[in-house]
Amino acid sequence: MRFVTIQHQQEALIGLLDAEGTDVLLLKAAEVARMGQSSFPSTLQECIARGERFILQVSELLEWVKGHEKGRDFFLPLKEVTLLAPIPRPNKNIFCVGKNYAEHAIEMGSAEDIPEHVMVFTKSPTTVIGPEEPVLNHQNITKQLDYEGELAVVIGKKGRSIKKEEALDYVFGYTIINDVTARDIQTRHKQFFIGKSLDSTCPMGPWIVHKSIIRDPNHLDIETRINGEVRQSSNTKNFIFPIEEVISVLSAGMTLEPGDIIATGTPAGVGKGFKPPRFLLPGDQMEVTIEKIGLLRNRIEMI
Repeated sequence: MRFVTIQHQQEALIGLLDAEGTDVLLLKAAEVARMGQSSFPSTLQECIARGERFILQVSELLEWVKGHEKGRDFFLPLKEVTLLAPIPRPNKNIFCVGKNYAEHAIEMGSAEDIPEHVMVFTKSPTTVIGPEEPVLNHQNITKQLDYEGELAVVIGKKGRSIKKEEALDYVFGYTIINDVTARDIQTRHKQFFIGKSLDSTCPMGPWIVHKSIIRDPNHLDIETRINGEVRQSSNTKNFIFPIEEVISVLSAGMTLEPGDIIATGTPAGVGKGFKPPRFLLPGDQMEVTIEKIGLLRNRIEMI
């Protein structure tokens, strides 16, 4: 299952992408046709909070649609809608793991910068934008805008002190994040928050893939292209801290909740890692691809 949030006729709707990736099943419309009313919440985040009950409800609805003579009436062509970020406005800051690939840690410093413990910073909810939306260039405050393609984990149920061996049970699914960063601001403030939290610097999407499709999130190819040129190419098997450990560490004394988003770190190949650095310019196109999820594409605004 691939869950989307779309905009159609000025309305935000939740849906399910079909197997071919060409059409979106409108969950509320289909349920109204089936039941006479809809019990689905208005946002994907609220749906996720329902846990397995939501997945069961969608599965039953999907079977009904497949057997209905007018089942295709509840779909819209993907090309006729606008994909928003699957969770357009998270309830919390996005959790971000820093330096979770050894080669990235080295390119940002040296082998001594490879962390012994999970490093975590956050990005403000106001950073989130959807696929194809422009990333503001913020040229009035930064000259060092950079890209970071990352696998993101979406938490599916509430938990604290989660054991590593049970951590994936708390996951709803996975999506893609581009952790766009103002390196000069990050350096100047000696902290990551401001340089990571400029408006529009967290492209997310194009959808959330349910965990049933991705059995091993610690073994996925990940690639970032800038203007068609491969800059980052790796696999999540190269994580220093696998997803289970990240979830366990984060939840050790802090409650994780449905809809929480964890960006798991970026591979080597960021703009700052080149000599000389290759920072983003107005008009640059960024494409992040992750195996079994898809492609997240955004451009830096021209003006």
